[in-house]
Amino acid sequence: MQCAESLRVQAYFDAEVDAVAAAGIERHAEHCPECRALLEDLQRTRARMRAELEYAAAPPTLRAAIARMLDREDAGDAQPRVPAQSPAWRSQPFWLGAAGGLGSALAAALAFLWLSPARPEALTDELVAAHVRSLMPSHLTDVMSTDQHTVKPWFAGHADVSPVVADFAARGYRLVGGRADYFAGQRTAAVIYQHGAHVINVFTWASAPGPFPAALTRSGYHLLFWRAGNLEYCAVSDAGWDEMQGLARLLQQLAARDAGE
Repeated sequence: MQCAESLRVQAYFDAEVDAVAAAGIERHAEHCPECRALLEDLQRTRARMRAELEYAAAPPTLRAAIARMLDREDAGDAQPRVPAQSPAWRSQPFWLGAAGGLGSALAAALAFLWLSPARPEALTDELVAAHVRSLMPSHLTDVMSTDQHTVKPWFAGHADVSPVVADFAARGYRLVGGRADYFAGQRTAAVIYQHGAHVINVFTWASAPGPFPAALTRSGYHLLFWRAGNLEYCAVSDAGWDEMQGLARLLQQLAARDAGE
């Protein structure tokens, strides 16, 4: 018989529960073999999908087609309209016009989704969600290593960007490994550090229109943003601001040194 907590376990896996509920589900999974097996199966499925499914970007022809549809709609609006002779709402021209209006609305909606940049507020939500997901069992890293020469090359085939990577264990920031995430319309890189009892995810993605705030707190987590070259960085953690700024300075100095070579 299926455990009554199985649906909550799936919600936990999808990061759809708050921190208090997540802690309770984790305690339950420790003592429930069925729910523990469910979590392990979900993790294996996700890992296999990430490893075997190729990332597919929308073709450029879609954007061009939407733009042409909108241009035709604008041209039609510029022509004078003939007033209707009668309120024959059941007539064929009405339904043709309604269908045309629906098509234009659909084209406009698609254009908005594809052409408009991600709002900074939405991106911060995605960053926090990605950080919380990483704290779930067996999801912190895709490549686990304290060697930067192992972690950095791994991103070449798994992310759209190449972040700066280094082990700062001597400064209190131990390199744990790396992971690929997907948000902001691209495969992003996440480099994971351990500082005391705190996990710090450092996300990297290609620069996009902002502006992004220098720092903010969302859902109890601190987010620290900076830019290096054409890449955006964001460190996310429940660590203190001083600890996060210390790591950010080390990464910024490394990026500047690499750029000067």
